[in-house]
Amino acid sequence: MVKRVQVTVYGLVQGVGFRMFVHRSASRLGLKGWVKNMPDGTVRVDVQGSAGLIDELLKDIRVGPPASKVTSLAVLEKQPDHSMKAFAILT
Repeated sequence: MVKRVQVTVYGLVQGVGFRMFVHRSASRLGLKGWVKNMPDGTVRVDVQGSAGLIDELLKDIRVGPPASKVTSLAVLEKQPDHSMKAFAILT
């Protein structure tokens, strides 16, 4: 079953390679969606795939790359979007 979640990542997550880290992890897991820096200093991730693989990605996101410091995540379940074909970094 396909699941889609939108994740807002709080903490020191901009300027530390966070988007590239999420892109690599999501692509390795075969997930679809995107990652983007937000004006308020958070990072937003919209990801779709199997629930188990999304859980793996969320574990990776909670750790982040070495220079980051994730303080919290807000996870919102969304309706699947079957137009998602790959995982992208949005600017």
